[in-house]
Amino acid sequence: MKDRSIHILNFVGLSFFEPAIRLASGEEVKKNLIALFKKVFLPILSVGLFLIFWHSGATYLYNIEKDARIEKALNDRGEVAASEMKACIESGDISCQPNTLPSPSQVWDAYKSLLADHRAISQKKAAFSEKIATTNTQREAQGLIPIKYTGRPSFVDQILTSLKTVFAGFLLAFLIAVPIGIMLGLSPTLRSSVNWLIQIFKPVSPVVWLLLVFMIVKTLTRNSDSDSSFIISFISVGLCSMWATLVNTSMGVSSVDKDYINVAKVLQLNVGQKVFKIILPSSFPLIFTGLRITLSVAWMVLIAIELLAQSPGLGSFVWEEFQNGANDSNSKIIVAMFVIGIIGFLLDRIMLTIQKFVTFTEETA
Repeated sequence: MKDRSIHILNFVGLSFFEPAIRLASGEEVKKNLIALFKKVFLPILSVGLFLIFWHSGATYLYNIEKDARIEKALNDRGEVAASEMKACIESGDISCQPNTLPSPSQVWDAYKSLLADHRAISQKKAAFSEKIATTNTQREAQGLIPIKYTGRPSFVDQILTSLKTVFAGFLLAFLIAVPIGIMLGLSPTLRSSVNWLIQIFKPVSPVVWLLLVFMIVKTLTRNSDSDSSFIISFISVGLCSMWATLVNTSMGVSSVDKDYINVAKVLQLNVGQKVFKIILPSSFPLIFTGLRITLSVAWMVLIAIELLAQSPGLGSFVWEEFQNGANDSNSKIIVAMFVIGIIGFLLDRIMLTIQKFVTFTEETA
């Protein structure tokens, strides 16, 4: 493009502009290189530095644990036992390896192991379904519940279970918080009357909500065949996370421009038309900000709730690996940590994308 511009200038007799064109092109290339460095090379560099720091820290902690094991063997059983312990550790024998912060390579190996385990369990499920297909068909014809695979869930299965629970909890929070928020925003008297309730319940710990929900659900589902652990989990998630949406919806509705309300009066819109055509569109930015916070909170508290409720999911997976104490348990916990963080980031980006389509605002947070 630069050579073409210079050729045109020479053709029309304006070759004295050639140095300026070359200078401008050089500055543009420089800006592009700087932008490329900031957007590509710096993130790659930060990842490399993070991995180096992680590996160094893991090696340092490994050496501390190794020396402690050798010293303990020396103090308890003498030099021969210490030499045997040192040789065992250096040989790579799993039975005597220090159990501390895993290195990046160990976490990667654990990730591949979890995927291989998922493939093996998927094959078992497929074989079971094929084997039991005829029996289940007969049971369904008799009005009986089909036989389901009850084996150990894989890591991927637990991820899907957690996503199912968090979306159910998020939907519950949406259905509760948005209508109540609209009512509170429309009525200053009602808002001031129940504000104390919101301020008290908003900071309540997920543990307390879980116990409260457990008390209620276990009684209501006493004679039911429903999955009570899933019900307890998603209701607890919804009640813990709905407050940001409730407060933001109320604030958005109450702060709608008075000119819009006056237009609604001039057009003689009824209450429903005023809410859906005037108030909600004007309140969408704040409502979606609350929904983004709600989804993030729901994903964070889900792990703790699954852990406490012992319901299937990532929280239960992390707790089981912690209690397992196997040599690769720490690595699997780190894998789960990265998965939890990546899914949380993706959920936030999804909500941000939906917000841009619905509200037409430039939200970059």
